[in-house]
Amino acid sequence: MGETTKRSAAHAEADAAGGGGAAAPATENLGLLYPPAGRDRDYTTMQLAFIGGVAEAAATHGYDLLLSPCDSDRDPSFLRMVGLAGARRVDGVIVMEIRQEDDRVERLTQEVFPFVAIGRNHRADAVGWVDLDFAALAGGCVRHLADLGHRRIAFVNRSEQLFDRGYGFARLGHEGYTEAMAELGLEPHAYLCGDDLASGEKVVERILAGDPATTSLVTMNEAALEGLYRGLTRHGRSVPRDFSVVGVAASPWAEQVSPQLTAAEIPAKEMSRIAVELMVERLRPPGAPPRHVLLKPLITLRASTGPCRPVPGSEPESEFPDFDLNF
Repeated sequence: MGETTKRSAAHAEADAAGGGGAAAPATENLGLLYPPAGRDRDYTTMQLAFIGGVAEAAATHGYDLLLSPCDSDRDPSFLRMVGLAGARRVDGVIVMEIRQEDDRVERLTQEVFPFVAIGRNHRADAVGWVDLDFAALAGGCVRHLADLGHRRIAFVNRSEQLFDRGYGFARLGHEGYTEAMAELGLEPHAYLCGDDLASGEKVVERILAGDPATTSLVTMNEAALEGLYRGLTRHGRSVPRDFSVVGVAASPWAEQVSPQLTAAEIPAKEMSRIAVELMVERLRPPGAPPRHVLLKPLITLRASTGPCRPVPGSEPESEFPDFDLNF
């Protein structure tokens, strides 16, 4: 089957699926619903990597990409893109920054509009999705540190705003960390942190004020990574000599800090490619059952972790027996 024939078949399916079954002209566009997660409502470096990856993958299938920053089904951008405020602009959409309760996913399901997700919640199970196993990755980071002898392990998550809004990666990462710490019989200390350098420095201060004997941390906040390093240096902690850091981060972030970060890498380009492939499958009749792709990258060992060296004065003093000496 030639490319033109395949595209025509895909558009026929899209026409039947959009707007509750009403016919609609093919647009030859895919939509990306992706709200910015930066502190000032800007796109983070990681988000830009996903945008570029989706655009590149879409182009290989003959589609252009239309980006919407919407985080709600009431957003005018959402309504325009899916044709709820005039003619629809795309044949299908990829939804990102999935929340545990996400009205965009609910509305797309209700309208029978073709979509797939990068990320997941209970409603997204009815369609295709690709995601990282954030719980397992956070747990794996904890166990890596425990294998090196660390027992005081903190967790630096994403911002309070993202966590409170139910973003899946933040919630799942927290669950994976706390479960791993419980299994190892260790006390969890989890912290929320803004996505910027200054917040990284501040969270280190909070960690060491709460438990000065902390010797390591797991982070899912790559945007605050440089701030974490600076905060540790400011408090006289050398990485990895007397403090270890491991995280979930894309390789550009992990490799630009010194020492380079031991990390489970976020494969943005691979996830983008898979999401577009799932979208094309969704648009091509006959409708195949939805595929769910859960990735669990291995931890890449670099230079930021090492054997635990307890902070001087943090270990209990040795007990010596009392001697009754008579001279």
